[in-house]
Amino acid sequence: MSPLNTVIVPVLCEWDVEADLGAVPLARREVVQLVRSWGVPITEDAARDVELCADELLANAVEHTGEQCRVAVRWTGVRLRVQVSDSSPRPPDRSTADDAAINGRGLLLVEALAHSWGWYPVETGKVAWFEVAPDQTVTGDARLAALVLAAQVRAEQPGRTCEKEPEAEVVR
Repeated sequence: MSPLNTVIVPVLCEWDVEADLGAVPLARREVVQLVRSWGVPITEDAARDVELCADELLANAVEHTGEQCRVAVRWTGVRLRVQVSDSSPRPPDRSTADDAAINGRGLLLVEALAHSWGWYPVETGKVAWFEVAPDQTVTGDARLAALVLAAQVRAEQPGRTCEKEPEAEVVR
Protein backbone atom coordinates (compact mmCIF):
# COMPACT_ATOMS: atom_id res chain seq x y z
CA MET A 1 0.00 0.00 0.00
CA SER A 2 1.41 3.39 -0.92
CA PRO A 3 1.56 6.24 1.61
CA LEU A 4 -1.12 8.01 -0.45
CA ASN A 5 -3.59 5.17 0.13
CA THR A 6 -3.37 5.00 3.90
CA VAL A 7 -6.27 3.76 5.97
CA ILE A 8 -8.07 6.45 7.94
CA VAL A 9 -10.15 5.14 10.81
CA PRO A 10 -12.55 6.11 12.22
CA VAL A 11 -14.69 6.70 9.17
CA LEU A 12 -17.97 8.62 9.28
CA CYS A 13 -20.76 9.06 6.76
CA GLU A 14 -23.83 11.17 7.41
CA TRP A 15 -26.89 12.35 5.51
CA ASP A 16 -30.29 13.95 6.03
CA VAL A 17 -33.52 11.98 6.24
CA GLU A 18 -36.74 13.67 5.17
CA ALA A 19 -39.47 14.49 7.70
CA ASP A 20 -41.67 11.66 6.48
CA LEU A 21 -42.12 8.25 8.10
CA GLY A 22 -42.03 6.83 4.57
CA ALA A 23 -38.36 7.87 4.35
CA VAL A 24 -37.39 5.75 7.37
CA PRO A 25 -37.31 2.31 5.67
CA LEU A 26 -35.00 3.59 2.92
CA ALA A 27 -32.69 5.26 5.45
CA ARG A 28 -32.43 2.14 7.62
CA ARG A 29 -31.62 0.03 4.55
CA GLU A 30 -28.98 2.59 3.53
CA VAL A 31 -27.36 2.22 6.96
CA VAL A 32 -27.03 -1.55 6.47
CA GLN A 33 -25.85 -1.18 2.86
CA LEU A 34 -23.18 1.27 4.01
CA VAL A 35 -22.02 -1.10 6.75
CA ARG A 36 -21.83 -3.95 4.23
CA SER A 37 -19.96 -1.78 1.69
CA TRP A 38 -17.36 -1.03 4.36
CA GLY A 39 -16.95 -4.76 4.98
CA VAL A 40 -17.66 -4.43 8.70
CA PRO A 41 -17.32 -7.99 10.02
CA ILE A 42 -20.79 -8.58 11.48
CA THR A 43 -23.15 -11.50 11.02
CA GLU A 44 -26.45 -11.30 9.17
CA ASP A 45 -28.20 -11.39 12.56
CA ALA A 46 -26.13 -8.44 13.75
CA ALA A 47 -26.89 -6.57 10.50
CA ARG A 48 -30.62 -7.12 11.11
CA ASP A 49 -30.17 -5.81 14.65
CA VAL A 50 -28.46 -2.70 13.27
CA GLU A 51 -31.35 -2.23 10.84
CA LEU A 52 -33.96 -2.59 13.61
CA CYS A 53 -32.16 -0.21 15.95
CA ALA A 54 -31.62 2.36 13.19
CA ASP A 55 -35.29 2.11 12.30
CA GLU A 56 -36.32 2.84 15.88
CA LEU A 57 -34.08 5.90 16.27
CA LEU A 58 -35.04 7.28 12.85
CA ALA A 59 -38.77 6.71 13.35
CA ASN A 60 -38.65 8.33 16.78
CA ALA A 61 -36.86 11.40 15.42
CA VAL A 62 -39.27 11.88 12.51
CA GLU A 63 -42.43 11.01 14.45
CA HIS A 64 -41.71 13.15 17.51
CA THR A 65 -40.36 16.23 15.74
CA GLY A 66 -42.16 16.19 12.40
CA GLU A 67 -38.90 17.49 10.98
CA GLN A 68 -35.93 16.25 9.00
CA CYS A 69 -33.26 14.42 10.99
CA ARG A 70 -29.65 13.52 10.30
CA VAL A 71 -28.20 10.01 10.48
CA ALA A 72 -24.49 9.37 10.97
CA VAL A 73 -22.79 5.98 10.72
CA ARG A 74 -19.27 5.51 12.05
CA TRP A 75 -16.98 2.48 11.96
CA THR A 76 -14.01 2.81 14.30
CA GLY A 77 -12.49 -0.57 13.55
CA VAL A 78 -13.75 -1.71 16.95
CA ARG A 79 -17.38 -0.60 17.09
CA LEU A 80 -20.08 0.47 14.69
CA ARG A 81 -21.96 3.56 15.85
CA VAL A 82 -25.23 4.84 14.39
CA GLN A 83 -26.55 8.15 15.61
CA VAL A 84 -29.60 10.21 14.76
CA SER A 85 -29.74 13.95 15.38
CA ASP A 86 -33.09 15.70 15.71
CA SER A 87 -34.39 19.11 16.70
CA SER A 88 -36.13 18.13 19.93
CA PRO A 89 -34.36 18.88 23.22
CA ARG A 90 -36.56 16.33 25.02
CA PRO A 91 -34.74 13.20 26.16
CA PRO A 92 -35.75 9.90 24.59
CA ASP A 93 -38.50 8.21 26.62
CA ARG A 94 -37.72 4.56 27.21
CA SER A 95 -40.65 4.01 29.52
CA THR A 96 -42.47 0.75 29.03
CA ALA A 97 -45.75 0.72 27.17
CA ASP A 98 -48.76 -1.11 28.49
CA ASP A 99 -49.67 -4.45 26.91
CA ALA A 100 -52.37 -2.95 24.67
CA ALA A 101 -50.18 -0.19 23.23
CA ILE A 102 -49.00 -0.50 19.64
CA ASN A 103 -46.02 1.84 20.12
CA GLY A 104 -43.68 2.71 22.95
CA ARG A 105 -41.23 -0.20 23.02
CA GLY A 106 -38.64 1.00 20.49
CA LEU A 107 -35.94 2.12 22.87
CA LEU A 108 -36.34 -1.05 24.90
CA LEU A 109 -35.62 -2.93 21.67
CA VAL A 110 -32.55 -0.77 21.05
CA GLU A 111 -31.39 -1.38 24.61
CA ALA A 112 -31.81 -5.14 24.18
CA LEU A 113 -30.11 -5.44 20.77
CA ALA A 114 -27.29 -2.89 20.93
CA HIS A 115 -24.08 -3.31 22.90
CA SER A 116 -24.58 0.23 24.18
CA TRP A 117 -26.86 3.16 23.49
CA GLY A 118 -27.57 6.61 24.80
CA TRP A 119 -28.24 10.22 23.93
CA TYR A 120 -26.79 13.63 24.56
CA PRO A 121 -28.08 17.18 24.16
CA VAL A 122 -26.73 19.47 21.45
CA GLU A 123 -27.43 23.14 20.79
CA THR A 124 -30.00 22.28 18.10
CA GLY A 125 -31.75 19.39 19.90
CA LYS A 126 -30.31 15.99 20.73
CA VAL A 127 -28.41 13.03 19.35
CA ALA A 128 -29.56 9.48 20.08
CA TRP A 129 -27.09 6.70 19.29
CA PHE A 130 -26.35 3.01 19.57
CA GLU A 131 -23.26 0.88 19.07
CA VAL A 132 -22.64 -2.72 18.10
CA ALA A 133 -19.37 -4.61 18.20
CA PRO A 134 -18.40 -6.83 15.29
CA ASP A 135 -18.14 -10.54 15.78
CA GLN A 136 -15.31 -11.33 18.11
CA THR A 137 -14.20 -14.24 15.94
CA VAL A 138 -13.23 -11.95 13.04
CA THR A 139 -9.62 -10.94 13.59
CA GLY A 140 -6.35 -10.63 11.78
CA ASP A 141 -6.43 -10.26 7.99
CA ALA A 142 -10.24 -10.25 7.75
CA ARG A 143 -10.48 -7.35 10.19
CA LEU A 144 -7.69 -5.48 8.43
CA ALA A 145 -9.43 -6.02 5.08
CA ALA A 146 -12.65 -4.53 6.50
CA LEU A 147 -10.75 -1.47 7.74
CA VAL A 148 -9.09 -0.94 4.38
CA LEU A 149 -12.35 -1.36 2.49
CA ALA A 150 -14.10 1.12 4.81
CA ALA A 151 -11.40 3.70 4.18
CA GLN A 152 -11.61 3.22 0.41
CA VAL A 153 -15.40 3.45 0.25
CA ARG A 154 -15.72 6.46 2.55
CA ALA A 155 -15.25 9.01 -0.23
CA GLU A 156 -17.56 7.22 -2.67
CA GLN A 157 -20.88 7.81 -0.86
CA PRO A 158 -23.01 10.14 -3.03
CA GLY A 159 -24.96 12.78 -1.11
CA ARG A 160 -23.13 12.02 2.10
CA THR A 161 -20.36 13.66 4.02
CA CYS A 162 -17.65 11.17 4.91
CA GLU A 163 -14.73 12.23 7.04
CA LYS A 164 -12.50 11.34 9.95
CA GLU A 165 -14.24 11.94 13.25
CA PRO A 166 -12.74 12.32 16.73
CA GLU A 167 -13.50 9.62 19.27
CA ALA A 168 -16.81 10.01 21.09
CA GLU A 169 -17.75 8.83 24.56
CA VAL A 170 -19.26 5.38 25.06
CA VAL A 171 -21.97 4.96 27.68
CA ARG A 172 -22.92 1.67 29.35
